[in-house]
Amino acid sequence: MRMQELKLAVNGMHCAACSSRIERVVGAMEGVSRASVNLAAETMELIWDVDVLSFEEIAESVKGLGFELVKEEEEEDVRLDLAISGMNCAACSTRIEKVLSARPGILSVAINLATESGTVLYKKGEINQRQIREVISGLGFEARPMSAQQDLFEKKRAETVARLATMKRKLIFSMALAIPLLILSMGEMMGLPLPDLLNPHTHPVNFASVQFLLVLAIMFLGRNFYLLGIPALLRRVPNMDSLIAVGTGAAFIYSTWNLIEIFLGIDVHIKVMDLYFESAGVLIALVSLGKYMETRSKSHTSDAITKLMQLTPETALLLDGDQQKEIPAEEIETDDVLLVRPGDRIPVDGLVVKGRTVVDESMLTGESLPVTKEEGDTVIGGTLNKNGVLHVRAQQVGQDTMLSRIVRLVQDAQGSKAPIAGMADRISLYFVPVVMVFAILTGLTWYFSGAADFSTSLRFFIAVMVIACPCAMGLATPTSIMVGTGRGAQLGVLIKSGESLEMAEKTEVVVFDKTGTLTHGRPKLTDFVTLSDTSDEKELLLLAASCEQSSEHPLAEALVAGAVERDLQPVQPESFEAILGKGIRGKVQGRKILLGNKQLLEDEGISVAVIKSSVAELSAQGKTVLYLAVDGSLAAILGIADTLKTEVPAAVSSMQKMGLRLIMLTGDHEITARAIAGQAGIDEVIAGVLPEKKADVIADLQAKGKKVTMVGDGINDAPALARADVGIAMGTGIDIAIESGDIVVMQGNLDGVITALTLSRAVMRNIRQNLFWAFAYNVVGIPIAAGFLTLFGGPSLNPMIAGGAMALSSVSVVSNALRLRFFKA
Repeated sequence: MRMQELKLAVNGMHCAACSSRIERVVGAMEGVSRASVNLAAETMELIWDVDVLSFEEIAESVKGLGFELVKEEEEEDVRLDLAISGMNCAACSTRIEKVLSARPGILSVAINLATESGTVLYKKGEINQRQIREVISGLGFEARPMSAQQDLFEKKRAETVARLATMKRKLIFSMALAIPLLILSMGEMMGLPLPDLLNPHTHPVNFASVQFLLVLAIMFLGRNFYLLGIPALLRRVPNMDSLIAVGTGAAFIYSTWNLIEIFLGIDVHIKVMDLYFESAGVLIALVSLGKYMETRSKSHTSDAITKLMQLTPETALLLDGDQQKEIPAEEIETDDVLLVRPGDRIPVDGLVVKGRTVVDESMLTGESLPVTKEEGDTVIGGTLNKNGVLHVRAQQVGQDTMLSRIVRLVQDAQGSKAPIAGMADRISLYFVPVVMVFAILTGLTWYFSGAADFSTSLRFFIAVMVIACPCAMGLATPTSIMVGTGRGAQLGVLIKSGESLEMAEKTEVVVFDKTGTLTHGRPKLTDFVTLSDTSDEKELLLLAASCEQSSEHPLAEALVAGAVERDLQPVQPESFEAILGKGIRGKVQGRKILLGNKQLLEDEGISVAVIKSSVAELSAQGKTVLYLAVDGSLAAILGIADTLKTEVPAAVSSMQKMGLRLIMLTGDHEITARAIAGQAGIDEVIAGVLPEKKADVIADLQAKGKKVTMVGDGINDAPALARADVGIAMGTGIDIAIESGDIVVMQGNLDGVITALTLSRAVMRNIRQNLFWAFAYNVVGIPIAAGFLTLFGGPSLNPMIAGGAMALSSVSVVSNALRLRFFKA
């Protein structure tokens, strides 16, 4: 079994019936483990066994449903499009082709003299864009990339812009034709005078023929409803287009038959008043208006990603010796040294090798205060250099930068589904066929019951067909998730999936890891208490620091830093062993060292009772106590404090007001832990928990029926983050955090946790509003369209109004989701 996972673009979907049908058919194929289709993002997440089923077979199955799967290729062969200036004749273009073709890694070169452009196909890793451009420059010509290699997202945005332009053009013409059609057909009823040549009483043929010609033109402009809807119906997978095609088609065919009878002189004055051309024409125009507004609104759901992508500058200044060269940002290679001037955006992730400045990272982390950067500090691509000049050595470039990874994470989240969408998806699958059957039954019931004539029954049939809207149900959840996750990224909160978003909203208990989450995670040596007046404090501290310098634990770093501050120079230990959750054992200058917690010394048979009062005093101050034994005897105790982050008390108070139960989880001693928790304002403390046991604490809370969110740094609490219903990783350890958490807080403080939880509540509230509107609209609208109100003396619903309502229902759902763009924590 070889499972493969892909995220694919799906072309041709128009409503929730389409996405549900694809999901059901592909999901039922042998070898497919998961097929999740997102209507708003027009994507599909696919996991399948390549030994059982090929991608081509899946694509062919989807094609049979009338849709297209687009696979994002990850080829080693790269295409580079160039604009080349300075060519004067065929000899110039031929020379460029010849010289480039001879270079290793170049697969093909095509230079067009007339358009002053060229296309180069090359092997990634053997040659790069900059080298290709420099070869051309060396020949006396100037070359620049025409555009960066566009990814699937950028291509889809370009396609959406082009589609919107086409839709707008057709819409203008449709409306320009629909207005006179409506005036002509309804003018007399509305008291509007008509020219004598178009008077239905004196010139019925002209009256009917002009309507026929106008509606033909509108139907041609809206022909996609028929080209997509009718084939889908014939394949027995009807969608929203099928409803419009059948509804307007029925009105058109009935009216055309009446037109023929008018030409033949059969009941002319009756037939001329029984035309429904305006229903077909105005319906198509109104639905086209709705589709345009919906598509336009949907195009804004990914605005946050667009803004993130625009943070990367198009060019960068490369330092080559004493020379400065402006190069396209996509040509930056690892270890290039770049010049970043005040006011410029940093092009890639890198290391400051020269200079000092402050950098505005708010666009990535949400942190409003600029951060000081100097030699040896790392900087993130896309952030803004405020006032100093920096020399930055590129470390992560292209798709490996933090910004690119964030964009990919947000894109994945936007394409994911929340469990709440399940019911809407199941209903959408059967919605269109059920509506079509109901519409037919409505028309037949009215006609055969004798309560209405054929034309009135037809009007009820058309109204039911065109008022039903599966799109609103299909868009209710994904649009909110797309906008919400995008807004989260702008605020420095990365949400990995719709499921994480939904679970975060259900949170009842928030468990905090202490170190690095509530505290700064940078402990400091504050106390060194020896057991004997004759003991040399400096000698003991040197022994402890020498042993600890082999450890990467934060407490070890604090101890070593404390020794250096006291002008001591630790030496290399002769042996070293880290004992998980307890401390260390080693040998320095021939002396055996034990340094750690109380349990470590007691396991070695060393009593610590003699210093009980000193330990209690340090612990009461919230300090971590380490015990130092030398050559089998207790020699000293050390107090190390990790200070609370300034925003913690206020953040804890805010979360308590949100109705959340807060717990601090730590490996520290009970007294130490309670001292820190008291400063933070947290009442519940679970202390003395080893890293591998933290997940068990989470499991115990879940066993009591609680929805638990765990907040940590992802370093030693990754199992607990994974076990919790929602794991929120603090961005202080960003690489690990992105891997560990369901939600990543880039700021590294608790304000980001509040943002994540309040955003999840806002998004889920928005989704419920959308679902309520989508279901209520259909539940109320379809019976009214079927003539339910007329049974009680009320009005019937004109098919044109029904079509307009249908068009606006999707627009209202998307517009409501777009409100999340203005969410503030």
